[in-house]
Amino acid sequence: MRIGFASDIHQLVENRKLILAGVVVPSPVGEKAHSDGDVVYHALAESILGALALGDLGKFFPDNDDKYLDMDSSLIVKEVVKMMDELGYKINNIDISITLEKPKLRERIDEMRRNIANLLNTDIKNVSVKAGTHEKIGPLGRGEAVKAESIVMLIEK
Repeated sequence: MRIGFASDIHQLVENRKLILAGVVVPSPVGEKAHSDGDVVYHALAESILGALALGDLGKFFPDNDDKYLDMDSSLIVKEVVKMMDELGYKINNIDISITLEKPKLRERIDEMRRNIANLLNTDIKNVSVKAGTHEKIGPLGRGEAVKAESIVMLIEK
């Protein structure tokens, strides 16, 4: 059994889409990033890399390489899942927490869970996604950023 944790945060800016776990969330602001900025997929992928002791996301998908400019972050997750598979591991369970002042995400959580389960080749019952606010404290609370944290448990196949 192996456990990994990761956190990702992105500034929110105008003229960008807000994408969380592959779901485009209606919002006047979106993630400022080199890729599509999906903090959920970034934290998810990096937590798996961490569990495998392979390093961080930047090692494999550097933000100064134009090859990854505006990249769909689901492709990052697919590459990491391939690494996990090649090393003989599979998902036992994953728990993700999103911090975003607004909009509220409750209505989109199940779609996010389905997207994640599909990418990870696991049952949706193994995927937990929660969302909360930062109670108007700091940049997250002022709606200037979005953050995702992911913890994953891998087991041998």
